[in-house]
Amino acid sequence: MTESDRPGSAPGLPPTPPPFRPRLGPEPLPTNEAEALVIGRQYFSEVGSPGGPSALFVHEFDIGYLILASWPRPEDPTAPPADPGGSHVVISKTDGEVTFVPNFPPEDAVELYHQILSRRAS
Repeated sequence: MTESDRPGSAPGLPPTPPPFRPRLGPEPLPTNEAEALVIGRQYFSEVGSPGGPSALFVHEFDIGYLILASWPRPEDPTAPPADPGGSHVVISKTDGEVTFVPNFPPEDAVELYHQILSRRAS
């Protein structure tokens, strides 16, 4: 699926982000990786669906859970990606708040998440 095939996308522009989900109350607090994965699935297309991830993984760290998606190999590995960018989802262990971070390697995404929290606290 190309970016122009997605609903709400325009040709030549980055993919449309997932729909905004308003907070209707306290977010559920995950107590383990399995619970974090259940929450994280809400923010990605169904695994194995056309244009969706091939799998979701959880990376637990000190104050949260990083949900990472893996994508099928492109048919032409030398071609630029059809949907550049993307994001990971971080679920806070303290309040269940969901934060999107760029599609960086896990250690870099966690470091960026810590920086985001530091800026929020300032």
